[in-house]
Amino acid sequence: MPEHRSGCPINLATEVLGDKWTLVVLRDLMFGNKRYYRELLHNSLEGIASNILADRLQRLVTNGLVSRAPDPTHKQKIRYSLTEPAIQLVPIMAHLGSWGNRHLPVSRELAVRAQLLETGGPELWDRFMDELRERHLGLTRSAGAESVLAYLQASYEASVAVRPERAP
Repeated sequence: MPEHRSGCPINLATEVLGDKWTLVVLRDLMFGNKRYYRELLHNSLEGIASNILADRLQRLVTNGLVSRAPDPTHKQKIRYSLTEPAIQLVPIMAHLGSWGNRHLPVSRELAVRAQLLETGGPELWDRFMDELRERHLGLTRSAGAESVLAYLQASYEASVAVRPERAP
C-alpha cells in the first residue's frame, strides 16, 4: 500500500487524480470511448507522450480506477475498462467541465459536451453512468435507453460542422 501524506479525503483523491494527465486519460476513456493504448495515444487532443500515457494507465490500474484485460478479438491487444469507482467520477467530470466553461477560454466545439452535461444534470449523469457500466463492466441497462455517449458525440460533431462566418 502506498504511503500517503495524510488521511484527508481531498488529499487522497488529489494523490490519485491530481496530476496533469490522469483526468485527461479518464476523460478519453469515459467520453471518447477509447479503450486501447494506441487509441488513447494517437487520438489525444493534448498530445500525450507514450511514456506518460503508459505511466498514467498503470497508475489508474494500480489505484483501481481502470482494469486491463486481453482483447477478446485480438489476444495481443490490451483493452482498458473503467471500474465502478471511475464511473462514479462522472458528476465530478461534469462539474469540472462546467467550471472550466465558466472561467477559462474554452473552444466552442469542445465546450458543447460540458454544456450538455451541465444542462442535463444528475438525471443525464446517472443515465451516462449506467451506459458506462454496460460498456465497461458488462452490466445490463434498461432496454431502449438512448445512448448518452452518442448524444454527446453527435452534438460535438454538429458543433464542429458549424463554422463561424468570417467578417468581411
